[in-house]
Amino acid sequence: MPTDIATASAPDLPRRFPLGLLPGIALAAVIAAAGLGLRDLSGMPALSPMILSIVLGIAGQNLVGTPRWAKAGVVFSIKKLLRLAIILLGFQVTAQQIASVGFTGLAIIITALATTFMATKYLGKLIGVDRRLAELIAAGTSICGASAVLATNTVTEAPDEDVAYAVACVTIFGSIAMLAYPLLGAMLHLSAHAYGLWAGASIHEVAQVVAAAFQASPEAGDYGTIAKLSRVTLLAPVVGTLGLVAARRRRGAAIRQRIAPPMPYFVLGFIVVILLNSVIAIPIGAKGSIVLATGFLLSMALAAMGLETDIAQLRAKGIRPLLLGAGSSLFIAGLSLGLIEWTL
Repeated sequence: MPTDIATASAPDLPRRFPLGLLPGIALAAVIAAAGLGLRDLSGMPALSPMILSIVLGIAGQNLVGTPRWAKAGVVFSIKKLLRLAIILLGFQVTAQQIASVGFTGLAIIITALATTFMATKYLGKLIGVDRRLAELIAAGTSICGASAVLATNTVTEAPDEDVAYAVACVTIFGSIAMLAYPLLGAMLHLSAHAYGLWAGASIHEVAQVVAAAFQASPEAGDYGTIAKLSRVTLLAPVVGTLGLVAARRRRGAAIRQRIAPPMPYFVLGFIVVILLNSVIAIPIGAKGSIVLATGFLLSMALAAMGLETDIAQLRAKGIRPLLLGAGSSLFIAGLSLGLIEWTL
């Protein structure tokens, strides 16, 4: 299902179909729960239920089709529940954690992120990958995997097939990095501090960073996790900047068609939650529940995205975006390692 239908419908859904949303939301929740169950059955904690959810959603759409009665709730899950989940991500980060990374560590993370994002977009243009798909791959690689892909698409507004492809890219190459980094870190004789920073600054998903960093040592694991969460906070300025660029690009069309250009206001909520989390002591049990709820909402959004994805259109994208994902992943790994070796 093309994204433009979802985009046009989403603002009016809560008013027009309040009860009609429930079946689609329930379907997305069932698929997300199945993804979580499969992760637990696999015995692999680093396997993301978000990835399993989009795979199950794509399978459902392309094998039996998404029921008409579920469409409204599926669109709502993609648009509204996703924004709520991104806001709740702020509960996983505090200003104190960011400060503990240190000035040099933060400078490395920011430099690697910004340079990788721009280099990926440039390479995408060079090899003929659509701008929007290249933007999603750039965000997923440079920031925080599938979550960044979803958040970026709120302003990029690429087709659902592009989102699925970008998620596949960051999943494949992030998983490869998760397995390769412990071996490479030992070969390069990196200290726990340097290795943790390298993992946190360049591996895509939080779970992948945790799995890779803790294989070296508890110290590397702790530092890598904090470095990664600090990198997650950069989602806000990146998406905010992309929103301003998108607004400027579409301003003329918006005036002619009376359509408001996309603005990522939920990013402000994300920042506010980080600030609240930094000054208010939230009980460990409550914070754990929020983290679980956030992951489940993101899984629901990806399940819904899968239910809107046509695999034939996914195949039509060809191999070039996959090559872009590989190049982007190698770039951020090499650049961040070079910066660490140079500065630490």
